Amino acid sequence: MRAVSYAQFGGPEVLRVVADVPVPEPGPGQLRVRVAASVLHPVDLMIRSGRFPAPLPVGLPYVPGWDVAGTIDAIGPSVGGFTVDDEVIGFSPWLRTTVGAHAEYIVLDAAWLTTAPTGIAATEAATLPTNGLTAAQALDLLALPAGSSVLVTGAAGQVGGFTLALARVAGLHATGLAGVDDREFVESQGAAFVPRSEDPARAAAGSFDAVVDLAVIGPSLMELVSDGGGYVAASPPLRPEPVRGIRTFALEVLPDGTRLGELVKLVERGEIPLRVAGVYSFAEAAAAHHRLAQGGVRGGVVIVP
Repeated sequence: MRAVSYAQFGGPEVLRVVADVPVPEPGPGQLRVRVAASVLHPVDLMIRSGRFPAPLPVGLPYVPGWDVAGTIDAIGPSVGGFTVDDEVIGFSPWLRTTVGAHAEYIVLDAAWLTTAPTGIAATEAATLPTNGLTAAQALDLLALPAGSSVLVTGAAGQVGGFTLALARVAGLHATGLAGVDDREFVESQGAAFVPRSEDPARAAAGSFDAVVDLAVIGPSLMELVSDGGGYVAASPPLRPEPVRGIRTFALEVLPDGTRLGELVKLVERGEIPLRVAGVYSFAEAAAAHHRLAQGGVRGGVVIVP
């Protein structure tokens, strides 16, 4: 099968389309998916450049890519609830498996997948799994009752947009901190808008029941959290020590087909926006990496075979 791969660390120029990658076979509890679309993430760029700070389970070469939208091609033993040709979405926990989705086929645990949203193009559906589950799991950690207030930094990014939408669905009062050009999007998700500034804590003056810090502004935002509130950091190393009874958490997204299925229903009802910034073929993978590296992307950078 064909796949996007790299055998050395470096810039986008190290990416190659390799034609002789073995087609993977599903084992017990697994499905093989014929990939229609996958998505490029900032962590993919960090790993490709050799800047990822933690060891990975296996060495080079790597096939990148987490999210997948596609069609079930083969079913391993002990799998129920799916049939060949079902359209599905899900994601590979790449840092744990190094099983990449920028390939014509991928094998994943059936529990990581769910039925794709009806009537939604694969290029759009592929933008949901990793970022949508990250947002959902952030709010699940906080477990805020309806009517609570939450500040979301990086609110116009992929995870931020999903967080605003899910906060609205949960009956939370969200405030989104983002660039001035993102006001329309933030407000379209039912959130109050705060412009990004050199002093975010002052710009978002007031107190909140919780903060989800996707823009990695840091512990200075803890002063905006009410006593006994909640704070979610973007990754485990950024989790601050609890103070004033504030519960602190760190995002470490986990694949969850059941929870993803709940998000699919919200997509089908029009409650969650799916945004695509651009679609690139395998042969254009380097251009996709360049685009994402430029920053300011509002939507998924999608890779298709």
